[in-house]
Amino acid sequence: MSAGTSLVSVDFEIFGHVQGVCFRMYTESEGLRLGLVGWVKNTSSGTVVGQVQGQADMVEEMKVWLSKEGSPSSRITRASFTNQRSIDKMEISGFKTRF
Repeated sequence: MSAGTSLVSVDFEIFGHVQGVCFRMYTESEGLRLGLVGWVKNTSSGTVVGQVQGQADMVEEMKVWLSKEGSPSSRITRASFTNQRSIDKMEISGFKTRF
């Protein structure tokens, strides 16, 4: 990793029509494509929550994807990002769907 490439971690919650539309699968795929690690899961209240970690610029790209794109059939009304912080090293390995 070059100097100036910092690692960050951020939690997310996505609102809208995001369950039953392969949102978790697409999130996992997009995270891996961007070289990120993390997890994603459905909530009982109909949202999708998770955490992503990786290079700051790639995490920013993932935040845009989560808030604007999502899976092809999803309809995102709001995305909330919390607890963004710098990390020294990845705290998670891989990108998993949790149940």
